[in-house]
Amino acid sequence: MDVTASAPLSEALERAVRHAPFLRAQAERHADLAELLAAGDLAGALKARGAGNDAEPVARRLRLERARTALVLGIGDLAGVLPLEAVVEGLSDLADRSLDAAIAAAIDERMPGEPPRGFAVIALGKHGGRELNYSSDIDPIFLYDPATLPHRSREESAEAAVRIGRRVIELLQARDADGYAFRVDLRLRPSPEVTPIALPIDALISYYESSAVAWERAAFVRARAAAGDIALGQRFLDAIRPFVWRRSLDFGAVKEMRAMSHRIRAQHGREAFGPGYDLKRGRGGIREVEFFAQIHQLIHGGRERRLRSPTTIPALRSLAMAGIIGSGEAMQLADAYRLFRTIEHRLQMVDDRQTHELPREQSALDNVARLHGLGDGAALLDLLRPQVEGVGRIYDALEDGAAEGLPVGATLAPALAKAGFNPPDAARAVIERWRGGGVRAVQSPAAREALEEVLPGLVEALGRAPDPHAALHRMDDIVGRLPSAINFFRLLSARPPLLRLLADLLSHAPTLAATLGRRPELLDGLIDATAFEPAPAVPDLARTFAAAEGGDYERLLDHVRRSVGERRFALGVQLIEGASDPLEVAAGYARVAEAALGTLATATVEDHARQHGRVPGSELVILALGRLGGAALTHASDLDLIYLFTGTIDAVSDGPKPLEATRYYNRLAQRVTAALTVPTAAGALYEVDTRLRPSGSKGLLAVTIDSFADYQRESAWTWEHMALTRARPVFGSDAARARVQAVIDEVLSRPRDTAKLLKDVVSMRTDMARHKPPAGALDAKLVEGGLVDLEFCVHAGQLEHRAGFDPRLGPAIAALIAKDLLPPTFIAAYEVLARMLVTLRLVAPDAQEPDGPARALVARACGFGDWDALLEGYAAARQSVREAWARIVARSEEE
Repeated sequence: MDVTASAPLSEALERAVRHAPFLRAQAERHADLAELLAAGDLAGALKARGAGNDAEPVARRLRLERARTALVLGIGDLAGVLPLEAVVEGLSDLADRSLDAAIAAAIDERMPGEPPRGFAVIALGKHGGRELNYSSDIDPIFLYDPATLPHRSREESAEAAVRIGRRVIELLQARDADGYAFRVDLRLRPSPEVTPIALPIDALISYYESSAVAWERAAFVRARAAAGDIALGQRFLDAIRPFVWRRSLDFGAVKEMRAMSHRIRAQHGREAFGPGYDLKRGRGGIREVEFFAQIHQLIHGGRERRLRSPTTIPALRSLAMAGIIGSGEAMQLADAYRLFRTIEHRLQMVDDRQTHELPREQSALDNVARLHGLGDGAALLDLLRPQVEGVGRIYDALEDGAAEGLPVGATLAPALAKAGFNPPDAARAVIERWRGGGVRAVQSPAAREALEEVLPGLVEALGRAPDPHAALHRMDDIVGRLPSAINFFRLLSARPPLLRLLADLLSHAPTLAATLGRRPELLDGLIDATAFEPAPAVPDLARTFAAAEGGDYERLLDHVRRSVGERRFALGVQLIEGASDPLEVAAGYARVAEAALGTLATATVEDHARQHGRVPGSELVILALGRLGGAALTHASDLDLIYLFTGTIDAVSDGPKPLEATRYYNRLAQRVTAALTVPTAAGALYEVDTRLRPSGSKGLLAVTIDSFADYQRESAWTWEHMALTRARPVFGSDAARARVQAVIDEVLSRPRDTAKLLKDVVSMRTDMARHKPPAGALDAKLVEGGLVDLEFCVHAGQLEHRAGFDPRLGPAIAALIAKDLLPPTFIAAYEVLARMLVTLRLVAPDAQEPDGPARALVARACGFGDWDALLEGYAAARQSVREAWARIVARSEEE
C-alpha cells in the first residue's frame, strides 16, 4: 500500500467536505484524522484510524474504527493515492477484524477467559473476495464445532452457537450516533428460512456434498475462512473443495449463473445507460464482470488450481495467463471493473447508503461527478459509457443465443436428411429412442432438456461427418454407457466447437471413440487451449500428477489415472485434428508415461517404507526399454521395464516389518507394477512387460545392479543386448542412474563375434516373423520392410560397429548414417513408418485400409498430399529397409 505523503490529499479532503456529507461528518467528528490528511500524512492517518481506547465497549470500538477507516481510506481513494485493490482489501480486513473482535467478545461474555475457538466465519461474496465497498453488507456463514465450542454446562453446543452468532450480529449491526460497524446478511447459508444461524461443521459438509444446488457452488468461488477459528473454517473449505472445484464439469452451475444474469438483466438491464443506470446490476456492469470471471473459473478451476482466486481482477489475470480468455479482454474487463467500483464508492461516500445507481436528478449526478474530480454529470457518463458498452459486448459473447430446436414427429426425417443423414430412418430411430427415454442416461426431465438444447448442433455436426450414420451409432454407444447424460450434453451445448471435434473423433478414430465411450468425461479436458499444446516436460507433468487432493495413496492412484487418461486422449485428438506431428505425439505419450511412472514409483516407495522401512544405503532403480526407453510410444504401447536396486542382497530394511533386500525390492517392484496396471474407479493405466529382465520370466523381478551387470556380461543372449540399445534409466537418483548407464555403456561397447551376431539377429527375426505375422498390409511395425526390420538393421549396426548408441531411434539412425553404416534413406524411411504406426493405432488399429476421408487424415498426418502419395512413400520406405535387411541376411550366410 503506497502511503507516501501527497499534496492531493488536502484537495481530496476539500472535495469530500463539499460533496460528501457522510465524509464531511466523519472529518468533523474525527478531527485528529482530518488534520493528518490535510497535512498529507496518509501513513499517520492509517496508523491512527483504530478506535484506540480499549475501555470503550466493544460495539462502540467497532463502530468508531469503521467510521475512522472509511474516512482515511475514502480520502486516500479520492486522492488517487490508494488504488482500488488497497481500498477494498482495507475494508475487507476491517470486516475480518470486526468479526474476530465480536466473536471473542461474545464468547468471553458467556464463558469468561475462554479463547475464541470452535466458532468460525466463512466469508462469501465481496467479503470472501476481499473486495468490500464502503457500504457493503457482509455475507457470512457461521459454523461451529460441537467438540470444541465453549458452552455452559446446562446448554447444548447448538444453543450456545446460535446465541454467540446472535450476539456477533448485534455487536456489528447496532447503531448509535457513531453509526454502525457492518450489516450482516446470513441468507447464503443452507435453507436459511428453516436452519439456525450457526450450523455444525459436519452437517454443513454433508449438505454441500449431497444436497447443495448449483448457485451455491458458484457462491463458494469467493469463499474464505475470514474470522474466528480459522483452522476450523479452513477444515470446512478443504472438505467441500471437490464440491466447488469439480474436475468433471458441471455446466448446471454455469447455466444457473447465466439464468441469474438473465434475471438481473430483465430487472435492471432494460433501461438504457444514463442517469439511473445500475452500476452493479445493469447490462455491462460490475456483476457481469464478476460473472464472466466466475463462469470461466467454474469451468476450468477444477483442473487448474491457479485459476481459483476469489478476487475478480487476479482471477481475470490468471485466466488470461492460462490462455482461457484473451489478454485484451482481461485488461478491458479489469480496467472497467476498477472504474465501476471506484464510481460505486463515490456514490456510497455521499450519504453512506448501499446504493449502486447513478442519480437520476441532474444536480445529484453532478455532485457525484465533482466528488470524483470531474466537471459535471455529463463528463461522468462519458467516462463510464465506453467501459459499460465494452463489458456488455464481452459478456454477450458468452451467450449462445436460443438455438432453434430439432423438429419432432413427421418433420424430423426431412430435417435429418437435410443435415446429411440419407436415408434418415436409422438416425430418426436413434433420436426418437433418446427422446422417448429408451436410454437410461436421458430418462430424467433435466437430461431430456439438456438433450433438446444440444440436438440441433449435434445433428448438424454429425451430419457433416464422412459417415454420419456410423458417427451417430458411435455417439449412441457413448450415450448408452452414461449413467446420466446431463453434464455431457450441457458440455457440448456450452462449447459448440467440441461438437465438430467430437464428430471427427467418432468418424475417424475408433480407438478414441471407444475410450470416450468408457470415459465420456475425457471430453472435458479438451475445453482448455493447453489440450492442443505439446505435452510438457517430464518434471512439469510429474508435479501435476503428484498434486492429488487428499494426499492418500489410493487417491493418488485415481488422480494419476485421470490425469494420464486426459493427457493421452488429448494427444490422440491433436493427431486426429492435425495439430501435432505424429512423432511429437509419440514423444508426448512417452513423457506422460515416464512422469506417471516416476510419480507412482515415488509414492509406492514411500508407502512401502511406512511398513517395511528402508534398506540402508540402497534404492530402487527402474530401467525403461523398448518404446518407452526410446521415448516414443503409441496410444496402445505397453511399458517394458526392468527393476534394479543398489546395494547388496544381505542388507535388511529398518522398518516395523523388516525384510532382507531381495524380498524388499521384489515386493516393492510388484507394488510399482500394480500401481501402474491395476484398474481403479478412474480406469486403467498401462500394461507392463517385465520379461526383458535377467533370465526373463523365470528370473527375480528385481535384482541388484551388480547382478544385472554380471548377467549382461556373461549370460545375456544377443537379443537381450539388442534390447539394451534402447535402455534408459528413468527412475532413481542421479548417481544410481549414472551407475546403471555405465553398465549399459560398458556392455554395449564390448567387441563381438560378427558372424555369431548376424546369425543370431537373422534367426531371431525369422522366429518373430513366424510367430507374429503382420495384421495387414498397413501394419507398419511387422510388415516386411517395416519398423521391426528397420530396428533390427539399426541394432545390428550398433552392436557390430559399437557406434550410434542412443535409445532414441532417430538420433541413432542419424549417427549410423554419419558413419556410412546405414543408407541416407533410412531417416526418411523411419519417419514415414513411425508416423504411420502412431497414426494408424488410432485410425485403423486393425491395420486394414481405412475409408476415404480417414485416408486423407492419415496421409496429412504422415506429411503427404494424398493417400496415393502416402502409399508411394510407404513403399519407398519399406524398399529401403528391405534392401538393408537383405544385406544383413546375405552377410549372415557368408560368415
